[in-house]
Amino acid sequence: MLVVSLNSEKKINQKLENSVLVSLDSVKKTYEDGKISVRALRGIDLKIAEGEFTTVYGPSGSGKTTLLNLIGALDKPSEGQVKINGSIINELDRNGLALLRRDNIGFVFQSYNLIPVLTAYENVEFALKISSSNNGNPVRNSKERSAQILEQVGLGDMLDRRPNELSGGQKQRVAIARALVKEPRLVLADEPTANLDSKTSKEVLEIMLEMNSKLKTTFIFSTHDPMVMEYAGRLLEIRDGKITREERR
Repeated sequence: MLVVSLNSEKKINQKLENSVLVSLDSVKKTYEDGKISVRALRGIDLKIAEGEFTTVYGPSGSGKTTLLNLIGALDKPSEGQVKINGSIINELDRNGLALLRRDNIGFVFQSYNLIPVLTAYENVEFALKISSSNNGNPVRNSKERSAQILEQVGLGDMLDRRPNELSGGQKQRVAIARALVKEPRLVLADEPTANLDSKTSKEVLEIMLEMNSKLKTTFIFSTHDPMVMEYAGRLLEIRDGKITREERR
């Protein structure tokens, strides 16, 4: 018979709690549009440990993007509590939310959100320049790192092109490089392969998987892409604002 002391059990539980990077407790989100209320999330309880490679999937309008916005501190819940890296976002002001995002989270948006006057290289390096990594000091080798990550996503020969000179798929790759270059603790990707061909999608996912393995970077995807779902270590199905199914691999 295996006997676990109360002291040992307490230590085990504490270790598990310390590994939790994202925590949602009874989270609801309602959007008000005049006299109409849209209930996007209807009570989400979720914990994601550091180093997970998670995919959220479900039909359009199911609440996937709303869920990622809350985890990314881009929005606050109507009810319940969201905690990211120990910070309760409900309690943070605008500046606190901005600092949380800057220091901990990398984003890959469907709409790219690239700065139009900057080149692909400058868009990526900018993410490093505003980062407070290395105790607030400038990140070393920012030029080399920015060029290297663009090379890895297949844009090594397009460093000097501005967003209006790039295709949709190329813009998406710049957005992915920008999210990964500062090596954040958490990367949130909303349909990251939507504008990529299958070969590039696989290459980008392999880069993300390598970061996940080597740096314990936590990834959370929202997607309809079966390839992204195949790479995931944890699948969460969301429908009508609720998590209806979970699978771990």
